[in-house]
Amino acid sequence: TMMPGETQPPPAGAAAMACTNCGVLQQNINEYVATLIALKQKMIDGDCLLVEYQQKCTDILYFPTKISALRCQVEQMLQKILPLEKCQEELGSLKAELEEKKVCL
Repeated sequence: TMMPGETQPPPAGAAAMACTNCGVLQQNINEYVATLIALKQKMIDGDCLLVEYQQKCTDILYFPTKISALRCQVEQMLQKILPLEKCQEELGSLKAELEEKKVCL
């Protein structure tokens, strides 16, 4: 007979069953944690890609300004080159004249 406050011992296979359930639970927890870690890594990778993308967008928005500045520089160089080309032609003519005079002398 049982005394007051005493509980009946669990059936024979109950302890083994509880251990199996604990093992399954532990495995599920491990898988859950691994999945969370993988998800966290994907979020970090996603953030890095987003930063790279934003930088490229900023660069692309800056390109027209850069191109415009380069065009300006090209125009200025052309304006300097044209008179030089004219001078070169004149020098060529003078040289030819001098050669002719040299031959005559």
